[in-house]
Amino acid sequence: MDAIVLLKDDHKTVEKLFKQFEKTDSEAHQDKQKIVAEVIEELTVHTYIEETIFYPAVRSGAPDTTDHVLESVEEHHVVVWMLSELKNLDPADERYDAKMTVLMENVRHHIKEEEQDWFPEVRQAMGRKRLQELGEQMAEAKSDAPRDPLAIPSASQ
Repeated sequence: MDAIVLLKDDHKTVEKLFKQFEKTDSEAHQDKQKIVAEVIEELTVHTYIEETIFYPAVRSGAPDTTDHVLESVEEHHVVVWMLSELKNLDPADERYDAKMTVLMENVRHHIKEEEQDWFPEVRQAMGRKRLQELGEQMAEAKSDAPRDPLAIPSASQ
């Protein structure tokens, strides 16, 4: 699987979780907390492999996209802090749903930009073979990726 396909699959997984959250009754706190815990893990792992493997490779293999990489890292910074706040927030807190809604809006915006604007440019610049190599590297790195959002490099930038 190539790197872009792997990232798009992650995007689909997260979107399914977002839709589950949106369909969950507002008083079903345990159900929401379970979904949010899955979102936190999925996005933390995804962000880690993007920042430590994909983005550095893209910066060298498709230097014209450096501005997009830098913007993405800044978007990640916001997302990982929101994830860390959600991780420690009681689902009964009146801000819980609002915080999750803002997170979903940010992530959906990020995904749209990547998939529509950036990934086609990266695919063209880097080629199939390099993306295959990166995809394998990224898939292997998932098992060792941190599960704490604040352990992501962009959290401290």
